[in-house]
Amino acid sequence: MAKKVLLFLAQGFEAYEASVFTDVFGWSREAGIEPVDLVTTSLRPTISCYWNLIVKPELPFSQIKIDDYDALAIPGGAGEAGFYEDAYDERFLNLIREFHERGKLIASICVAALPIAKSGVLNQRKATTWDLNEGCKRKQLADFGVKVQETQLVIDNNIITSTGPATSLDVAFKLLEMLTSMENVNEVKKNMRFIL
Repeated sequence: MAKKVLLFLAQGFEAYEASVFTDVFGWSREAGIEPVDLVTTSLRPTISCYWNLIVKPELPFSQIKIDDYDALAIPGGAGEAGFYEDAYDERFLNLIREFHERGKLIASICVAALPIAKSGVLNQRKATTWDLNEGCKRKQLADFGVKVQETQLVIDNNIITSTGPATSLDVAFKLLEMLTSMENVNEVKKNMRFIL
């Protein structure tokens, strides 16, 4: 049975950061050795991304069955577009806690590390987040008890964090590797033409 990723989309999410997950895991189903399914969800029936793309998630949040999923993926977004309204919602924070308690993988890009930290599961653990704007997001991460790392991508046991859109593909491929194998990642990269 194929492994499955739940992609949580908050209001004001970064479309590119979400699309790397839909594309990498889509290609894993199309051309991978070990296909991985992906399902989108949100707290809202429709959501607007940071750059105005309107998206209708596949699965209502209330219908999530955590045991159906092997990983949770979270793209970042912009506060001015409403990202933290959803990302800091207690229903979502509880979802993060439940994924963590079951030992499932959690992958985030950019400021999506902040709700993971706010949930408490990153307390005294290593992570990173958006590093511009005088490091204000990294300070917020530290205020949640996180050991902030000055690197582009951090893996602490079952949690992946990163600094911004440029790291998005790295996060998606790392999640695919952790769910399957490097051989599978290379097959997907070959078909996506990252490897010629």
